[in-house]
Amino acid sequence: MKKYRSDYLLNSMKPGRVYRRKELNEYSNSVDRELAELSFKGAVKKLSAGLYVKPEQSRFGGLPPDDKELVRAFLNDNQFLLMSFNYYTSLGLGFTQLYNETFVYNRRRHGKVKLGSKKFVFKNIPEFPKKPSREFLLIDMLNNLNSLGEDSFEVLKRLKKKKDNFNMRKTSLMAKRYGKVRTKKIIKELYA
Repeated sequence: MKKYRSDYLLNSMKPGRVYRRKELNEYSNSVDRELAELSFKGAVKKLSAGLYVKPEQSRFGGLPPDDKELVRAFLNDNQFLLMSFNYYTSLGLGFTQLYNETFVYNRRRHGKVKLGSKKFVFKNIPEFPKKPSREFLLIDMLNNLNSLGEDSFEVLKRLKKKKDNFNMRKTSLMAKRYGKVRTKKIIKELYA
């Protein structure tokens, strides 16, 4: 069987990992030509300008890359937080809507970006935790309350009844650190 130069590049790529084009330069003298060849064969998938993945294989075919891996490669950074309005259902405040947008809180980009077959909404936010706690989700929900497809008045009424389900000290700290002016006012009144 004849070996192709692009085989070395392909074998150097880990399945499921998203690569920036410049990361692959060390494995090829003609990276653009070889990536085009591998993409044509279906061994590598081009996700967007300069982003490529060697899909992990399942018995049903190639799997899409993990969202975290995709965003990490796009931003060339690990300083981000993936969020969704769907996370707010875990707060127990009676949310009924389903949302299909994934938000990327980061310090670099802003706007909507399509990566592969997924769309992300990048929000340039100066500060956010590495992992969202219940209290952070509550503050984030209040920050985005007007963007939700829920009745704001009803949500706040239910929150008043269930305020003891949240750690008051942590919630106040999260509001102080991450909350918008309106959110801080709501939390101050809630725990007055």
